[in-house]
Amino acid sequence: MLSRPKPGESEADLLHFQNQFLAARASPAVKIVKKADKRKGQEGSTDAERPPLQDCKDVVMLDDFPDTLPALTPAPPKKSKIKSACVRFEDEDPEERLESHDQHITAVFSKIIERDTSAVAVTMPVPTGDPFPRTFHRSEIKSEVKVGSGRKSIFAQKMAARRAAEKAATTPSAAECLQIRSAAPDALDPEGSSGETPLPSIREDKAGDFFTSQRPCLITGEGLGSQKSEQEAQAIHRENLEKLQSMSEEEILQEQEKLLAQLDSSLVAFLKSRRGGNEGQKKELKMEQNRVEEFVGSLPVAQHGVGSCLSTQESGLEESVRNEENRKVEITDDDLPVKPKKEWIHMDNVEFEKLEWMKDLPSPRQKKTKKGMQARFSLKGELIPADADLPTHLGLHHHGEEAERAGYSLQELFHLSRSQVIQQRTLALQVLGRIVQKARAGEFASSLKGSVLRLLLDAGFLFLLRFSLDDAVDNVMAASVGALRALLVSLDDEKYLDWTFSWYQGMAAFPFVPNNEEEEDEEEEEELNGTEKSQDKKLKEENKPDPDVARYDVVKGLLKTRIQHRLRYILEVVRPVPTVVLDILHILTHIARHSSEACSQLLDCPRLIETIVREFLPTQWDPQVAEPGCLLASLHGVPCATAMKFIRVLASGGRNATARLLNKFEMKSRLSRFIAEEPLDLLLPREEAIRLSTEAFRLWAVAAGYGQACDLYRDLYPVLVRILQSLPELLSACGGKSPMVELFVQRATAVVTLLIHVTQTAGYTAELQAKLSSSEDSEQVPPPPVAWNQVSGLQPFLETGLKKSLQEISQAETWQTLQPLTTTYLIYLGVYYSSYSQQPSVNPIDCLEELERLTSEVLQPLLSQPAVHSMWDLLRPCSALCNPLSCSPAPESVSSIASLSCTGGKPPFSLVGSKSPFPFLTALLFLINSITHIHKGLTSKYSSVLGFGGLKDYLHQSWQSGPPSVTPSSAWILRHEYHLQYFVLALARRMAGSCPEYTQHASLHHCVAMALLSRLLPGSEHLAHEVLLDLAFNPEFLPEGKAGGPEAADFSDILHLGTSAKLAQPGSAAAFFSKATRGALLKESYQNLPFICSCYLSHFLHLQPTLMRSQASYQGRNYLIQSMLLPEVKGPILPSDWPFFPLISLYNKVTNAETRGAVLNSLPLDLVNTVTWNLQWVLLLETWRAKTLQSIPTAAKLARLMCVFLTGSDLFLEAPIHRYTAALLSVYCQPKALDSLNLDAPLPGLASFHDLYISLLEQFEGVSFGDPLFGVFVLLPLQKRFSVHLRLSVFGEHTSILRALGVPLQQFPVPLERYTSPPEENLNLLRLYFRTLVTGALRHTWCPVLYVVAVTHVNSFIFSQDSTTQEIDAARKSMLRKTWLLVDETLKKHLLYYRLLNAESPLGFDLYEQLPPIRLKYLQMVTQKENKENAPALVS
Repeated sequence: MLSRPKPGESEADLLHFQNQFLAARASPAVKIVKKADKRKGQEGSTDAERPPLQDCKDVVMLDDFPDTLPALTPAPPKKSKIKSACVRFEDEDPEERLESHDQHITAVFSKIIERDTSAVAVTMPVPTGDPFPRTFHRSEIKSEVKVGSGRKSIFAQKMAARRAAEKAATTPSAAECLQIRSAAPDALDPEGSSGETPLPSIREDKAGDFFTSQRPCLITGEGLGSQKSEQEAQAIHRENLEKLQSMSEEEILQEQEKLLAQLDSSLVAFLKSRRGGNEGQKKELKMEQNRVEEFVGSLPVAQHGVGSCLSTQESGLEESVRNEENRKVEITDDDLPVKPKKEWIHMDNVEFEKLEWMKDLPSPRQKKTKKGMQARFSLKGELIPADADLPTHLGLHHHGEEAERAGYSLQELFHLSRSQVIQQRTLALQVLGRIVQKARAGEFASSLKGSVLRLLLDAGFLFLLRFSLDDAVDNVMAASVGALRALLVSLDDEKYLDWTFSWYQGMAAFPFVPNNEEEEDEEEEEELNGTEKSQDKKLKEENKPDPDVARYDVVKGLLKTRIQHRLRYILEVVRPVPTVVLDILHILTHIARHSSEACSQLLDCPRLIETIVREFLPTQWDPQVAEPGCLLASLHGVPCATAMKFIRVLASGGRNATARLLNKFEMKSRLSRFIAEEPLDLLLPREEAIRLSTEAFRLWAVAAGYGQACDLYRDLYPVLVRILQSLPELLSACGGKSPMVELFVQRATAVVTLLIHVTQTAGYTAELQAKLSSSEDSEQVPPPPVAWNQVSGLQPFLETGLKKSLQEISQAETWQTLQPLTTTYLIYLGVYYSSYSQQPSVNPIDCLEELERLTSEVLQPLLSQPAVHSMWDLLRPCSALCNPLSCSPAPESVSSIASLSCTGGKPPFSLVGSKSPFPFLTALLFLINSITHIHKGLTSKYSSVLGFGGLKDYLHQSWQSGPPSVTPSSAWILRHEYHLQYFVLALARRMAGSCPEYTQHASLHHCVAMALLSRLLPGSEHLAHEVLLDLAFNPEFLPEGKAGGPEAADFSDILHLGTSAKLAQPGSAAAFFSKATRGALLKESYQNLPFICSCYLSHFLHLQPTLMRSQASYQGRNYLIQSMLLPEVKGPILPSDWPFFPLISLYNKVTNAETRGAVLNSLPLDLVNTVTWNLQWVLLLETWRAKTLQSIPTAAKLARLMCVFLTGSDLFLEAPIHRYTAALLSVYCQPKALDSLNLDAPLPGLASFHDLYISLLEQFEGVSFGDPLFGVFVLLPLQKRFSVHLRLSVFGEHTSILRALGVPLQQFPVPLERYTSPPEENLNLLRLYFRTLVTGALRHTWCPVLYVVAVTHVNSFIFSQDSTTQEIDAARKSMLRKTWLLVDETLKKHLLYYRLLNAESPLGFDLYEQLPPIRLKYLQMVTQKENKENAPALVS
């Protein structure tokens, strides 16, 4: 142990002791602890107490401890105020971003001027007798200065108070201040009231800031840190005032505009807030402001003008900022509901701006601005007007922006939906769901600018709902399900789809696939076959991110997020309340309507279908649910009609899906359970029981539509008979309209629809049985388990029901209720007799007799009813073709969500309205066609149908209306209307051969058939094939061919000879052949109609697979139907220009072969016949059915005809092709056709007309042989009103064709005025005109048409004396001098002495005998000037 130092020991001894202590490495007896400094609030001493060197630090190392501190587990989210205000782009360069945000001193001050200190006096310290400056105690200074922002020590507070006292001692008195500042205006303006020098930019309301205070508003000098900082600021202020006085008003305005353009808007607002000053300065200068107001009032008017001019030129943002500033009211103690007291902690300095939120809100008022205001919504999703003054207790004012306005914006609701408070998240999602529901109903269409749904989807609303769906809280989950249902599902759409389910072909529906999917790369697709295309498309979609998929298809995007698995979890595990269960079932139904792929994904989802069938379609349940007034706390374990409907829609996705549902998921037992028992006997509420029974029959009907579940027919046959026997009782109950009666009618309609498909299935049993027995092929379809003799016994029940229903046709209300049931009766009879006539066990004589009986007893009396006459009259008001707005998309429809736009219901007088005659008349025409197809002799009995005035008026209006837009909201309606038109045409086809008086309707029906061909939608390929085969090319529908049509065409051409609309036909470069008249060509075309028909049918063979599927549906071959979902709609089956299809097909084949470098040996052998038949058909239509081709632009027709010259090398030289092409050219060169010709607009099916024209020029150079007809097609696009690039391509790049373009002026069918008027203005083209003329590339003997055009434009240009640019003036004078010096006298004479066009002249124009005086004088002036300029050069 070491001893302590003893007295008398020196420092050497102490050092010795220290070395011994350190060598022993003993622990010290005392530890030094640094006490925390109370003033600084942290451990450690001042800087002076710290050791000078701290390079070596003691570091404590702990094993298994991370180097960095772990983050707090419930870490609060870090929010950056700067990050939200900055926008980052992916392609933005970080270096450029740093440069743009550089805050270096050189980026702030571009020019620094040092303060001049040469005149500043240097004061020495005052000598005193004391050795040190005199000290003072802090108690000697009164601490009257309040502590500002930040913490100051007591010493700093006392020093600030001392400086303030010294400053107050040196400040002049108030009277002196008033004298100084009242003299300020004279000092500023020594001229007095002359007003010659304009004042600086002064606003009238702030004039006192310049003339009274004499202190700057922005610069205070506090940052200089010296005692004379205020004097420096005053000097800068005076310098600024002098600078402003020396500037004019315009200079002030310019400088102000520069500053406003350079400064940020927030900085401008800050400077303006500083301009007003604080409240203390206002109290100080109150007397001075009064003085200044008097002075400003005495200023001349001219001095006020600057301020007013500046205020009007400010931007809208600055104006709004100024308005907000003027609106602000200074807060005092009286404005606060709670008066702050100084005794309260930290209330010694009351900051009123922080307490502003406590005062009452100002009354809302609408801003008078052209810009729209932010939309705000109530908690019910209603739009709140901008000036609505609602009380605050409604909970609509809990937001920061626009605090006085009630309601919440979409942005605030989005922010609230991610809150950590459960109630806030739930409320936000509920409000958003209500907003979406009201937006889909169109309630905001007239009030808001833009689409709410599109804005929400672009902002990520879909994925907000998807994330909220994964929330663990039941309320949030339920709110997100409700909002998702509001976004996807329209209950009105489902209602109308159920309404049309029992119409003719109403079970089939278009998939809910948006028709604006992302375009694929066409070049890659061309190299792949169909299977590779589909696989490649699926692979691309799988690799796409979910938001990219959802942007084009919301349902597909949701399926990528595996939403079906989450919904299954909610149904199976969470077991929510009934409302949420119904919403989920509606969502799943909408997803199932999307596509067959969506149905497959729903079926493949583990335990989804099992859960729905087990929980919501049980065979046993608690009977207490049927008690009146019973409120269901849970829907689990209770049968639900919505679940049955979901299964039915899922079964519509395909026959395989239906088989899985019936067998794997035990839906057959469910069908038997809910069909065998009467709805009123089911232990369920009455309406729910009827709906459940109806949906069960519809599901069974869908399965029977595939030929499945027909074994249930034998088991439930007594049930069906009992239902049919009870139908008369239903008819007697229809007198009073009630919801229960309508539900029973829907159930009866579903039953008859089921019988229709069972009858169709049984009708082919014998045929399939015969095929199976005659062939040993194992792939034969087995016959269904229902035979014809098992279904034929139901026909008397249904015919009796039809007769009783038709007795109520004159009663409007009763008929409106019974019309759906009567419609299905008619469809059933049509199907029954079609199958009945094909049965081998049926006697044909008995069948014909039954049809005659039905015609005489039922149908003929029906057609004579006045109520039926009125139905024909209602066709036009209810038609979707005649009233396109009735099926237009809803205002809030978005392209990524398919919708039928039925929200809010359809009008009664619309195609699917309650008073529409379309379903009944379509069914009636279907039955009549079935009868006349079987019994040809009854055709004349129905001749009165085509004579109804309402039908003729409707047909005439429908085919003349423009082509309808094909959207999801219109396709499903138009399909039903096309069915009616087809049956009218089919009946007309049978009438044409048997009724002599039918000829009067032939032209009308042919026009309807031609319009229908270009409108039929996918899924109706069978109808298109029948129209092409029996109607379009039927000579009976072209009565002009027999009634003098060709002769009339010749007579028309004779009448046009010698007129401006001359119909001259160009000659041919081939051997001379006789030119045929248009009448002879029409006659030949009429005789070749059978060949034309076969030609078109052969070119539509690519539609054969879809045609087979369509035929299976329309012919009732249920065993061949694969899905009740129709093909996806992207447009009509045939394009609008289908009459040109063979020609386009041949051209594409040639082009594709040339692209691959193949030899053109793959063209058909009868190429000439194919092109000839195509041209013949187009000529027939252009002559006798011109209006049917009005939807095709004239430019598109000419582009199609150009394919004649681009297909093959010398195809156009064939005599028949040349004749018909020339005849069509004369039609398209009529004045009306030329006026409608527009080559600058985009043409359907053509990427670029310029590229096509270049190909035509190259083809002309290679194989034209100078053919005049080919030359006319080259010359047509060169008219003056078309693009100048077409003319530049001829005169710049393809001048070699000018030698072969020898179309005679007499054979040119277009007036030359269309080429020469107005005068050419393109200088480059004019120079090319002149160059080709001078070099001899363009001569009158080679190309007379373009020679006339070039001479005309050059003559007009060189003699033009209009004021223009110097370049153009020099060019035309130079061109005139060169013309004057031409050696070719003939060309010189043509260019100088051209007068005007003359078609009768051999040259094509007339010449002056001598130049007019004006031109002669101008010519002499230009040429003499040149001589004078060249004279010195010649002398030298």
